[in-house]
Formats: sequence, structure tokens, C-alpha cells
Amino acid sequence: MVLSWIDWLIILGFLGLSWYLSTQYHKQKLVDLNDYFLGGRNLPWYVAGISIVATTFAADTPLAVAEIVALNGISGNWIWWNALAGGLLTAIFFAKLWHRSGVLTEAELIELRYSGKPARFLRRFKGVYLGLFMNSLVIGWVNLAMISIVQVLLGITESQSFTIVAGLMLFVTAYSTISGLRGIAIVDVMQFSLAMVGSLILAWFVVSSPEVGGVDGLVSNLSDKGTLNFFPQLGESSDLSQIYVVPLGSLIGFLAFQWWASWYPGSEPGGGGYVAQRMMSTKTDKDALKATVLFQVLHYCVRPWPWILVGLAAIVLYPELASDEKRLGFVYAIRDFLPTGAKGLMAAAFLGAYMSTISTQINWGAGLLINDVLLVKEKKQTNQLKLSRMISLLLAVFALAVTTQLTSIKAVWEFVFQAGAGLGLVLILRWYWWRVNVFSEIAATIAPFVTYFWLQFTESGKQFRQSLGGGYDYIFVVLATTLVWLFVTYLTRPEKTATLLKFYEKVRPNGAWSVVGHKVNYSDLVKKFSTWIALTIMVYSVLLIIGKIIFS
Repeated sequence: MVLSWIDWLIILGFLGLSWYLSTQYHKQKLVDLNDYFLGGRNLPWYVAGISIVATTFAADTPLAVAEIVALNGISGNWIWWNALAGGLLTAIFFAKLWHRSGVLTEAELIELRYSGKPARFLRRFKGVYLGLFMNSLVIGWVNLAMISIVQVLLGITESQSFTIVAGLMLFVTAYSTISGLRGIAIVDVMQFSLAMVGSLILAWFVVSSPEVGGVDGLVSNLSDKGTLNFFPQLGESSDLSQIYVVPLGSLIGFLAFQWWASWYPGSEPGGGGYVAQRMMSTKTDKDALKATVLFQVLHYCVRPWPWILVGLAAIVLYPELASDEKRLGFVYAIRDFLPTGAKGLMAAAFLGAYMSTISTQINWGAGLLINDVLLVKEKKQTNQLKLSRMISLLLAVFALAVTTQLTSIKAVWEFVFQAGAGLGLVLILRWYWWRVNVFSEIAATIAPFVTYFWLQFTESGKQFRQSLGGGYDYIFVVLATTLVWLFVTYLTRPEKTATLLKFYEKVRPNGAWSVVGHKVNYSDLVKKFSTWIALTIMVYSVLLIIGKIIFS
């Protein structure tokens, strides 16, 4: 047993505080689905923004960053740093639009933007696809990471760890169903604050240890391998004995395509998922914008460097770890270098990171299933809330069952990433181009699946992927998907003018909407583009400057 009674006391106190804060918001009676899934559309912008960051700070995230750093150096983080441009694009161009739409879920937007039986089908399909299938995969990989953490910290078997994580997940489901989104968001703020404090304490103890020798020790041990480079080098080898290099195709995919072309949970182009949910939960459309910008700044500038430092230290401390075990270096560092009390604090921080993600995923997924699959709006409001809580519990049980079938976090990541390649452009343009119709989105949803499975599981596809070279298979999927949905768009009829007019009058997007008599305000678009580019440069600059200061 690695944890002492003091550590257990801290953990139990944290769990009790989470339950207390959540139940306090239960006293503010939930009236309807808006209260349960959007906090009554009355969340302060800073609470909404921090809540998004807390959700993305899952138990698997620090482990994933540590693994990236161990295998690919600091520059390997561009696999997710590249998404900043897309995140700020969402904030500047789409946050206000989501808030004005007045929808309860992202799938409901489909029947506001499109019409007819195809729109009803797509809405229900997206409700099941996102709320049940993709959501369960996300919860599953977060559970896998938490199982690894529990197993190492407590020194128990994998099956015992699963039992503990299952109990913890049901505990989270219980308090999140009691309070709804309002309570979840407030608890998120506390959990994120604790998680960041714990990460900073861990980085301090590990890096300053005699075995590592401080930042100077890291530099002397790792600089000759290129591990400390902020930017990758072009090449065809990723041997850690040399400077980390990436194929040109991968670099192009990361920097030129991935941030706008791929749907991925938490970084959907044009907004979506729990990000859109938090946008719609704020008081005004300006608050939606501020919440989303705050999320991007905290996500990219504040969070990563403690994780990166621990990941770098783990290279020095645990050189014997195999490639598929590198992520455990972060957990071993907690076990081996934190004193009593600090270890309990870090364990509580991991619990907070895990709980904030699970509570949001359960609430968001249940919202899709209730609002877009079961369509319970016509029922009594008390029945709506009862059914919402029941669906939340069933979703949690289903996600636990999915967890038992998963073996690799990386494999799930790759599948989810490839399954959304090319969908992003439709999700962006449906707000700004009237000609996008329901069949455009259906085609863009199906095409990457078909292309991905051809490349991965057929002989001709495998040969073609091999001939393309590293990274170009992803670019091929994006381009193929784009060509397919554009072809389908012009092959099918546009949406009815009445539908387009209703959407335009409610959302007021400034784009190519001449069909409803709108003239583009180019000065407004120039202002938005300038703001987006300036903010992107600023946030990247702060991210890199912090790194330069750390490593002198």
C-alpha cells in the first residue's frame, strides 16, 4: 500500500467536498432540461471556461503528455498544440452563434439548420453516435488511464483497480445527476484548481530531486538527444538517440489540416460537444466568447508545462520503461518522489481530473439521448428530469461495459481521430454558406469511415497507404472526404429558403447568405480574422515563452 492514512484522509475529504458542493446546488431546484443540461443558461463566463478546461484535464491527459514527451520529446506535443488555431477559430467565429441558436444540444442544431426526414434522421443518428458510441469510447479510455493510476498507487491487481474505478464512476454519476450542469461546473472549478496545484507540486519535487538535479540536470541529460527541442525536425526517423524528426506528411497534417479538418472530442471545428454545451450555458453571447477564449488560454498556456517537466524527468528516472509503458512514468514519479500528504493531494488531483471529465461526459451524453433520440420535450418537466437521471445511470453502466473491451488508449485515440477526418469543414461552413445541406453533413460523416476502413483493412488500401508515406494517409482521407461531400452538395437540392431564413434570422451569421437577402459585412469578417490571427500568435507566444523561461 503506497498511500498513508494521512493521504487517505485527504482523498476522503476531497470526495466529501465534491459531494457537498454538488448537493448544495441541488437545493436550487431543477425545473426543466435547460436547468439540468445547461445550468439554466445562467453560468458565469469564467465558471463555464474553467469547467471546459477541467473536463479536458482527464486522468489520461497528464499520462498521455508524459508518454509523448518520452517518445517524441517536447516537440511531439504539436500533435495537440496544433489544435489551438481551431479552438480560437471556434471562439471568435462560432461562440456567439451557438449561444444565439438557443438549442439544447449540438444535434438539435441539425433540425434548425436543415429540414425534412433526412434532418430528423441525422439528428437522431448524431444523438446515438455522439451521445452513446463516441461518448462511451471517451469514457472508456479515461477509465483505462484511471485503472493504471489506481493499480500503481495502491499496488493492486488490474481487476481490483477496475472495481474501484467502477465504484468511483458510479459515485460521480450520482452527484452529477443530483445537481445537473450547474453543480458540475462549480465542482469543476474546485477540481481543476486542485489538479493544477497537485501538478505543480509534483513537478517541483520530481525535478528538484537529486536523481534529476533540477532543470540544469534535465538539460545536461537530454539536450544531446533533441528531446528539449520545441519544434520537430523533418526526416524519416524518430529514434530518441537522435533529434526527434517527423515525416513531412505528418508535419503538414498536424499544422495545415488537423486543426480545421478533423472532428475530435473537445476540439470540434466550429464547436461541438461539451465546448458547445458550455457556450450555450452562459448568460450572453459575449460571455460565450469570453468563456471559450479563457479555455484556450488555460488549456495551452497554463496546464502543459508541469506535465512536460515530469515527463522529461521520467525519461531520466525510468529509462528501462518500454515504449508502451512510458505513460506510467508519470504515476511512478508520484509513487516514488512525493512525501506523505503531497501524495494524497496528487491522488485527489487525479481523482478531480477524472471526476470532472466523467461528470461532464455523462451529463452531455444523456442530453443527446434525451433531447435528440428520445425527444421527451412534450412530457411533463418532472418526468423529463427523472428520465434524464435514469438515462445518465444507464449510460454510465454501458460505458463501464465498453471499458472492459478496450485494451489500448492509443488505438481508441487513433480510431476516433481518423473517423472524423474531413468532417470539420462541413461543421464550419454550415454556419457561413447557405448551400451546405443535410446530405453534405451525412456524406462528410460517412466518407471518413469508409476511407479509413479501406486503408486499414483491405489489401489494396494497405498497399496504397504504404505508397503514400508517413502522414499522407491522413491528408488523403481529409481530401477524399472533402471531395465527396462537395460532390454530394452540388448533386442534391439546397435546403428550403424558409428553413434557411429561419436559421439566419435566429443566428445572424455573417457569411454567404445571399439566398435570404444578406449582404456580407466584410469589415466585420476582417476584424474577426485579424482578432483570430493575433490571438493565435499571442497564445502560442506565451506557451513558448514560458518554456524558454523554464529552460533558461
